[in-house]
Amino acid sequence: MKNGDIRVALRADASRSIGLGHVKRCLALAAALRAIGADARLVTRDLGVDTLEMTHTAGIERVSLPGLVSDRITDVDHVPHAAWAGVGWQVDADQCVKALAYWQPDWVVVDHYAFDARWHGYVSKELNARLAAIDDLADRDLSVELLVDPNLCDDHREKYAGHLPEGAALLGGPRFALLGPAYAGAAPLVVREVVRSIGIFMGGVDAGNLSCLALRACRKSGSFSGPVEIAITRAFPHAQALETLAEQWTETSLVSDLPDLAGFFARHDLQIGAGGGAAWERCCIGAPTLALAAAANQDAVLPALAKSGAIVLIEGVAFPSEDVIGRAIQSLIGDPARRQELGARSRALVDGLGARRVALRLGASSLSIRAATRGDSEMMYVWRNHETTRNMSLHREEIPWQLHQAWLNDSLKAEGRHVLVGMVGQTAIGIIRFDVRSEYQAEVSLYLDPALLGLGLGRSMLLVGEEYMLVHRPEIREFMATVLEHNTGSTRMFSSCGYHLRQGVWRKNTSSRHVKEVNRT
Repeated sequence: MKNGDIRVALRADASRSIGLGHVKRCLALAAALRAIGADARLVTRDLGVDTLEMTHTAGIERVSLPGLVSDRITDVDHVPHAAWAGVGWQVDADQCVKALAYWQPDWVVVDHYAFDARWHGYVSKELNARLAAIDDLADRDLSVELLVDPNLCDDHREKYAGHLPEGAALLGGPRFALLGPAYAGAAPLVVREVVRSIGIFMGGVDAGNLSCLALRACRKSGSFSGPVEIAITRAFPHAQALETLAEQWTETSLVSDLPDLAGFFARHDLQIGAGGGAAWERCCIGAPTLALAAAANQDAVLPALAKSGAIVLIEGVAFPSEDVIGRAIQSLIGDPARRQELGARSRALVDGLGARRVALRLGASSLSIRAATRGDSEMMYVWRNHETTRNMSLHREEIPWQLHQAWLNDSLKAEGRHVLVGMVGQTAIGIIRFDVRSEYQAEVSLYLDPALLGLGLGRSMLLVGEEYMLVHRPEIREFMATVLEHNTGSTRMFSSCGYHLRQGVWRKNTSSRHVKEVNRT
């Protein structure tokens, strides 16, 4: 995929009501899209919080909508957060269409609680674009092909029942948390016996000034005398009050507008923070966290994290007192085993690759195939020997390196074997192999990068691989595959690609020739 082949518009706003989190996670997704060769742009409206520096720092092009703001939003019966857009849904949709018509995006990804199925359907039709949504509230109808909800949930399908069209793809859970590039591969925090310092971050806006409350709780009822660092942004409306308060205690510092908070979360032994996207960032670092809800919509994030044992949440109090917070701080400071458990459980939820996964899912229609080379050997070795891959393979034993090397060398020379690599842009996503068994039959086997399971990429790779074979070996009349009974994912994949199970073997007659279907996966 060459730069610009896939065009993705991301629609998000920031304001005192909305916060900065929606824009931040869209910029994280935009960075991941650019990494696979796609072109991504943020479509946003000025609602009183300047995001220009954020987009500039991220290197993402920004498409600005007219700064028309009206308090006369009467659509709250349909959409509870309709007023957050500043304009009616039809006005916003018309302006988006006008701003993007010249660019003709392939996808529009909307991360906005103010818009529902009407906005989605209109924009999709007018731009002839596919629609995806990032959401966690499930409080309105969504007319999208793809939904991303990074929050913990026992059953995301049940959560959105009646709100999603039939057949919509759903990427649910913390493995799809949209974090910036700094979090991919970030080293976990080493949780120490002693809390040497505390970090406080209450969100990009913190309209309720929880930052001051948390600082007072640390210093007074919490009796913590060590270093306290507070992260804020230029959108924080109480900066002067916080600066004045911080001057009362030595070893209290403020840091503003960090390009990312990965380092901030990693340098303190205890974090005090709100919900939103920062909750997943702290989890990725494995930072022990005492959480306070800064907004009602954070109820979609924090209680489930507390239930899983990943954070400590002060519950049952709409606006907890300084004493309540202080006692919780003291308790965590004095309980290193609890902090270590919080760090381990939170880190287990988020690996920092969520934005990459979603970007690859959006780019799946551009998936291509190339012949494997010896340079792919180490990558293939790691993927094939991963526990997940071996559990779904006919041969489950771990393959020694020397044996793998010899197998690959022989396979690349074998006339009847085609070892291929699935690519989305410059990113390798999986391996597919065809063994020609007779003049008209070819047996197929495949596996993905284990980090990319559940995205539908295997189906795309299979269909494109078939097309490759029909070009290079036009005599093939039947594809066949053997799938273990417990491998339900592969069973669904082969079935959806036109294979039929006969006498324990999945078979597909090439006369069906529906491999071009990959263009709409």
